[in-house]
Amino acid sequence: MSRKLPFRHIAVEGPIGVGKTSLVELLARRFEGVMVLEDITNPFLPSFYERRPGAAFQVQIYFLLSRFQQQREIAQMDLFHSLVLADYTFPKDRIFAYLNLDDADLKVYEKLYPVLQQEVPKPDLVIYMQASVPVLLERIRRRSRDYEKNIDAEYLERLSEAYSYYFFHYRETPLLVVNTDDIDFVNNPADLDAFAAQIARCRRGTQVYVPLGSDRTETLPVDADRGESP
Repeated sequence: MSRKLPFRHIAVEGPIGVGKTSLVELLARRFEGVMVLEDITNPFLPSFYERRPGAAFQVQIYFLLSRFQQQREIAQMDLFHSLVLADYTFPKDRIFAYLNLDDADLKVYEKLYPVLQQEVPKPDLVIYMQASVPVLLERIRRRSRDYEKNIDAEYLERLSEAYSYYFFHYRETPLLVVNTDDIDFVNNPADLDAFAAQIARCRRGTQVYVPLGSDRTETLPVDADRGESP
């Protein structure tokens, strides 16, 4: 496997529990990349998952400013000498905002988000990881974070639908979509090898990576205008 990729900045995105950070760690090790991992130490998260009044707005603004600071740091990195791998994209913040904030809070949020977004660099490639809700719930259970114990299937379903809607209309950068229900990058080196090879082949537009078994995979191009396989 070549230790070079045709990208300087790759961002991995997807719903809670899909395995974004694990994939970033594996790719960083393989391609000698610099990791930018989302700060998950938001002090308002426990209150949010307990559905306390006002917690959603506090969580969102804290994450927005934290993510913005990290993205500014990416912009200042020497991208000609380092591969940067992030386990989120900045627009993620807006996905969660529209999922969790009421109309009054959104009016405040929308005055701040566009101002910050202008200074955020775009990745060279976005990897969108999908998984079914039962798989997400099982992965969340296995990692045993206290503040995530109250996440339910209904919330994950809404979140997954929001991600699907966003990436169905996504045209900002090259995009690689992969469903991870039946692959295990962490425990199956062959899965990681095949997917890393596919990342290296990505260039423009949207591609959907479809694993067909342990020895066969297929990559489907997606029509740039319709967002559908031809």
